[in-house]
Amino acid sequence: MLNRYPLWKYLLIAVVLIVGTIYALPNLYPEEPAVQISGQGETQLTRQDLDRAVAVLDQAGISVKRGEMSADNRSALIRLNSISQQAHAKELVDHELGDNYVTALNLADATPAWLRAVGGAPMSLGLDLRGGVHFMLDVDMPAAVDQRLNTHAGLIRQLLRDDNLRTLRNKVENGQIVMSFTSEDDLNQAKSLITSKFSDAQNYTFTTEQRGRGVALTMALKPSALQDLQNYAIEQNLTTLRNRVNELGVSEPTVQRVGDNRIMVELPGIQDTAAAKRVVGATANLEFRMAATQETSAADTEVIPFRNKTEHREAPLMRDVIVTGDQVSSASVGVDQNGRPSVSIQLDSAGGKEMSRATQNNVGNAMAVIYIEHKSDAVTDAEGDAQRHTRTERGIISLATIQSQLSDKFQITGLRSASEAQELSLLLRSGSLAAPIYFSEESTIGPSLGQQNIDRGIMSVGVALAMLIVFMILRYKGFGIIATLALIANLALLLALMSLMGATLTMPGIAGIVLALAMAVDGNVLIFERIREEQRTQLAPLQAIQAGYDRALTSIVDSQLTTLLVALILFKIGTGPVKGFAVTTAIGIITSVFTSVTLSRALTHLAYGYRRTLKRLWI
Repeated sequence: MLNRYPLWKYLLIAVVLIVGTIYALPNLYPEEPAVQISGQGETQLTRQDLDRAVAVLDQAGISVKRGEMSADNRSALIRLNSISQQAHAKELVDHELGDNYVTALNLADATPAWLRAVGGAPMSLGLDLRGGVHFMLDVDMPAAVDQRLNTHAGLIRQLLRDDNLRTLRNKVENGQIVMSFTSEDDLNQAKSLITSKFSDAQNYTFTTEQRGRGVALTMALKPSALQDLQNYAIEQNLTTLRNRVNELGVSEPTVQRVGDNRIMVELPGIQDTAAAKRVVGATANLEFRMAATQETSAADTEVIPFRNKTEHREAPLMRDVIVTGDQVSSASVGVDQNGRPSVSIQLDSAGGKEMSRATQNNVGNAMAVIYIEHKSDAVTDAEGDAQRHTRTERGIISLATIQSQLSDKFQITGLRSASEAQELSLLLRSGSLAAPIYFSEESTIGPSLGQQNIDRGIMSVGVALAMLIVFMILRYKGFGIIATLALIANLALLLALMSLMGATLTMPGIAGIVLALAMAVDGNVLIFERIREEQRTQLAPLQAIQAGYDRALTSIVDSQLTTLLVALILFKIGTGPVKGFAVTTAIGIITSVFTSVTLSRALTHLAYGYRRTLKRLWI
């Protein structure tokens, strides 16, 4: 039949619209500003604590929507009516409950339970809409070079020791490995051994000189090797930071290189800035070393204090490192036999072999686990300029006797608290940094500013939609109403698809939505103008409708396809905001083709296709 769809096609369109509407609905329930409370350490949060906090806010005139305990009674949420009062509410609750409780700003999910049950969730909002934090991190390149040189110095020390070649000293000085020997014969023998058996020897230049009664061999990295090392440090740090950000559960974060030695991190929706800074900027690492024995020379011994300052103890350890945190493949939190927090570790294959080899011949000796932290302090000099002083702290977590040969799985004990065990586990899982990093810039976009952007974005979409509806109805009358229904359906489907895909909405993304609405109307304009042209050729109304939709289809597909290709290119080569625009534009084009062609035609068929007599169209 002319201008009629079969029943199955109508049902299919209806199903698409119903499903789209259901998954677009959660966006009508935006997240609510809230204050989250949880007990710290052994402190257990109770209902009475929550009531006290709510009472304090009531007395201060802060409008509370409701307070609710979590399912496991370990935390509570106080939902507020205004985001502008969120920060003040946190301060009041923090002061009322004291240091035994942790309070943090939060955004609570407000989606109805029945929508959550079918998998409905609102779109994720970007940094400019939801608020969040922006960090700029400097990578300490000199420290990266020193770290690599120290590792190589240890390998060379072991190589010479295995060949019974004795060195007076083997240290890293001014970005070079310096070794001293008693005679020139020993030096030449060592140089020959290093160039033949040390795999990275080709990356170094060798120089010799007389030093006092002995001779010294100096190894300096070649410029090309230095450049490769710096690129590796940046790339490794990028990977590690991305892993850490993923552990934070942040949606659509930005972690990218800026210049030669800087990394930018943007975390949308993060309210607990201090926690994010602690995890992102943590530079902790681990080293496993054997305790020094009476046979260990002074040059190969390093005295390191215990991390627990109350013990005021220190222990002599061998400089050689058995394995480091870089070789940890997985880590999880647990408790030891005394119920204290611990971290269970599994090493990669290389690390497992090293640990097995080192402990096989040292049963009965002690092995230390060393916690290494790189810290920086901002100091203002006499001229008022901010200077950064960096330092590295090493502390022994545990020093235990090896009872039997260890494998690639073992446990670290001696940690201060459960939270420290959690953070250490996270850092080891996400991988170690190739070089220390330090915060050089930090900015926070508050949720109130984000809310302002959301309000403006909604208003811009609303104004664009209203103007399009008015234009279409005035210009195309009855068909303008059909185009309006298709336009509203297009917006619902676009929001539903973005929610289902977990896409992040940003301000440029809102601009993409407005553009998608314009593109959707453009398709209907092409169809309706074609129908008018067919009417002018004296074609019957039903035949004009048929010809209009059929002949305009090619033009619509061509124009939308080229725009879709541009959006895909923008997504491929663009960064954060550009990608947000590309995503909404691409999804909008797909939905607009469906609504402006298939849905619009179905509505036209329902309006005109079943009439027995049709003399003219209201267009």
